[in-house]
Amino acid sequence: MQPAHILQNRIPEAQRAAAAARLPSMQPVPEGALLTVDDAYAGQLAEKARLIAADRGLVIGSTPGAEHAAAEALEVILDECARRRDFRISEGSVIRPDGVEVAVDRTDPLLTLSRLIQEDICILERRGEEHVLSAALLCFPAAWTLAEKLGRPLTRIHVPVPAYDDGIAARVQRLFDGVQAGRPLWRANLLRYDNSDLFQPYTEAMRRKVGAPDSPFERSERQTVFRLPRTGAVVFAIHTTVIRRGAA
Repeated sequence: MQPAHILQNRIPEAQRAAAAARLPSMQPVPEGALLTVDDAYAGQLAEKARLIAADRGLVIGSTPGAEHAAAEALEVILDECARRRDFRISEGSVIRPDGVEVAVDRTDPLLTLSRLIQEDICILERRGEEHVLSAALLCFPAAWTLAEKLGRPLTRIHVPVPAYDDGIAARVQRLFDGVQAGRPLWRANLLRYDNSDLFQPYTEAMRRKVGAPDSPFERSERQTVFRLPRTGAVVFAIHTTVIRRGAA
């Protein structure tokens, strides 16, 4: 269990508005806004480190053949960090916005990403008729588990989501087929939760706990989709915001 609350002060208004729109409601990512660094940065990265140290296999996974896409995802995100003022990049390390220096280990790209960014990173590659979850860093799942989804196609990943019918599945597949390198897209969701834990794994057989009107927390995901130019894989990045209701 998470040792303490890791909360942001607010959910950005643009994110609230996006969460209120209908699926898929994708919109272009503004220049320089692929990644989010907020007031929970240090706390969330510390929680990622704790989860990985406790049981790496619960939160990091890869299928055979996904190595090139994972390596490219790291390079693309390092390039993005280099364009920002809050990261400092050198030959073999990165100084994070909180002042911590992280060695870049290109032999373990998902672990390196866990030490640099708040986002969880899901890598999907076209295999046959659908995109398949080929690798992932998933420290903050909202009612799903990496073990049940890794290596699965999009339609299987969304079991048991009741609203994910054939029509929505086709629209999502078109999105993953159509997203262009250099033109990332994003959407958001927002739900009420009874507790603030970032790591909330639920198996497909478990009953989902739906937040009640008086639930004390709001949880919102900023979900970003972008294509890796070399491998053609698609990255689904998830930045999680959790606030106490009534916060600014």
